[in-house]
Amino acid sequence: MAGGFRFLEHLSDAFIEAWGDSLEEAYAQAAKAFYEVVSSMEGVEPREERVLEVEGEDLQELLFSMLEKLIILFDSEGFLAGEVEAGEVEKGENGFRLKLRLRGERYDPSRHRHGTHVKGVTYHMMTVDADSPVKRLRFLLDI
Repeated sequence: MAGGFRFLEHLSDAFIEAWGDSLEEAYAQAAKAFYEVVSSMEGVEPREERVLEVEGEDLQELLFSMLEKLIILFDSEGFLAGEVEAGEVEKGENGFRLKLRLRGERYDPSRHRHGTHVKGVTYHMMTVDADSPVKRLRFLLDI
């Protein structure tokens, strides 16, 4: 099964489910879903590269940290990714680590779709299913 994401019904926020054959693919799909909320990955040229390193005591905190860093990157630099690549989810003494490689450019309102501003991410309704053959992540973005 190929990875992907979909938007689930929610009254006021963006409720997203992302999945993949591996945790890495599921986390990459979660990042792609974030970019579809704030704008769109379509037409984004890979002019610049950003590498985000995130850590978490567990897989939920890892997801929270990744999304939080994506929000900060977009809010502070206007950076939109057109390509997302997740490195290996590594388990260490203090929890989990993930390196995310993003290729894209700064948001240009004349070329990129205007999306919805994401205020934050929350643990409410967040789940990480790492034990099934298809890895699934669910999370809420506060909009």
